[in-house]
Amino acid sequence: MKTPYSGRREDAPFDIKERTFQFGVRIVGLANKLPNSVAGVEIARQLIRAGTSIGSNMEEADAAVSKRDFVNGVRISRKEARESRYWLSIIKAADLLSDAEVPAMIQESSELVRILSGIIRSSTGHGTK
Repeated sequence: MKTPYSGRREDAPFDIKERTFQFGVRIVGLANKLPNSVAGVEIARQLIRAGTSIGSNMEEADAAVSKRDFVNGVRISRKEARESRYWLSIIKAADLLSDAEVPAMIQESSELVRILSGIIRSSTGHGTK
């Protein structure tokens, strides 16, 4: 299925909107593999909310009417990337899913945090707070 985000998928897309979209798609797939237990269902919900909102907030940032609005959207995306990393780490530590995708997604969420921090830094001319 062709989406506005389809196309390039070597190791990681260069375009941040494409990369966050692909991350969200991978999050949905991973969440669907979690066990149908109280913990699995709740963590899946939290993970889907955080992991898919990274890209949706980047979409909003891209449509920002001011630099301040743009930076705020990117900051929210970064917070959601951090939250995604947290839930993925819980999945790994609690051994809820034995899948090679879990550590790969933890790595990708960490990379997204770094990239988004860089965007914030270059947009504001200073630190990432």
